[in-house]
Amino acid sequence: MELPNSSLIELVYLAAGILFILSLKWMSSPGTARRGVWAGEIGMLLAVCGTLLHHGIVDFRWIAVGLVLGSIIGARLGQVQMTAVPQRTALSHAFGALCVTLVGTAEFYLRSPDISRFMMAVISLEVILGSLTFTGSLMAAGKLQEILPQRPITYKGQNFVNLALLAIAVGAAVVLVLNPGLTYLFPLILALGLTFGVFMVTPIGGADMPTVISLLNSYAGLSAAAMGFVLDNKLLIVAGALDGSSGFILSVIMSKAMNRSFTNVLFGAFGQVQAAAAAAGEAKPVRSATAEEAASILSAASKVVIIPGYGMAVAQAQHKVRELYDILVKQGVDVSFAIHPVAGRMPGHMNVLLAEADIPYDRLLDMEEVNPEFPQTDVALVIGANDVTNPAARTDPSSAIYGMPILDVDSARMVMVVKRGMSPGFAGIDNPLYYMGKTLMLFGDAKSFVGGIIRELSGGGHQ
Repeated sequence: MELPNSSLIELVYLAAGILFILSLKWMSSPGTARRGVWAGEIGMLLAVCGTLLHHGIVDFRWIAVGLVLGSIIGARLGQVQMTAVPQRTALSHAFGALCVTLVGTAEFYLRSPDISRFMMAVISLEVILGSLTFTGSLMAAGKLQEILPQRPITYKGQNFVNLALLAIAVGAAVVLVLNPGLTYLFPLILALGLTFGVFMVTPIGGADMPTVISLLNSYAGLSAAAMGFVLDNKLLIVAGALDGSSGFILSVIMSKAMNRSFTNVLFGAFGQVQAAAAAAGEAKPVRSATAEEAASILSAASKVVIIPGYGMAVAQAQHKVRELYDILVKQGVDVSFAIHPVAGRMPGHMNVLLAEADIPYDRLLDMEEVNPEFPQTDVALVIGANDVTNPAARTDPSSAIYGMPILDVDSARMVMVVKRGMSPGFAGIDNPLYYMGKTLMLFGDAKSFVGGIIRELSGGGHQ
């Protein structure tokens, strides 16, 4: 028996929705993450196929052109270095938000002025969220790519200006809901949303990018859910709600990991360089070591914890770190990895890098698991992680990161830090860890220096 076209579409959408839910579930664990990615991709393919079955489509030519061009662009965007994944993610949010904004704009002008108040409210929400997410995501990608300044750009009264822009946009939307015939207000709403997105991200520093990216992801999902109501598409509502809620929950987790509130992230201008402290820090004495000395210390250790950070990502050192892990394990050393929730430039950044290097999942320990282990750790090897290992978060009430949960590497018996120089991290704060008597600075590119340690270890055994 042949199903009616509408029934077939609903079944395809149902299968896609189930796969989206399973995708989120599976991606919550490193062991099932690959399966989750595949489920999401198959679900999206089903969603596209279901849409192409819609009886309202009368000409497939432009759709075919869009599919071909989109596939070419998508394939190219997928061929990025692991260090570029955060900005690549931000671009994905921007493209999705642009799509939502364009669809909302088209629906407004197609339906106006005969448009219900409910539908006008939904379209307004869709366009405001979509437009601010579009420009905000572009700004975030620009900061991550270092096209734009990574430090916060601030001016007096910026928070008032930002909130005023948003308030005017919402106010215009309310007026338009009450009187949909005032079509001249719609371009104003659109322009204010685009402007607010730029102004929202400009004062946010690179240290807060993980939270910003997850928050923009939430906005993109909510705008997509609104688009689902506009188009009467249940799958879009489900997918958007999943995206929006998961992005919001992730933003909450990121904020808790930094002991920060949303308002502080969005309006605090966190990440300005504390120039005086940084200059004073550079004058302090530090102890350094060569690759040969570092290899000797690691070879003599019984328990080693490796703390990866953005420096590892920039140097593309994850595969060298895997080689170091293999050598130490063969020599009888207990090696694990300490993962801070906001290490890197996007949520899960370090997990992705280490998974690419096939580090065993059970060796990746989160902050709550690994912190009690540091006092029994012979060597804590920090590779490019600055702010998430800064003990000032516990000891200095005047520090901008005071109260932020950190990895307690200073509790280890010895600390070795692989770093190019003594410049502060993205938070712009000097790290007292580097000047402790138990700390050795291993100056150089992470990939090259770890490679040097591997060469030294390859010539000797565990002592």
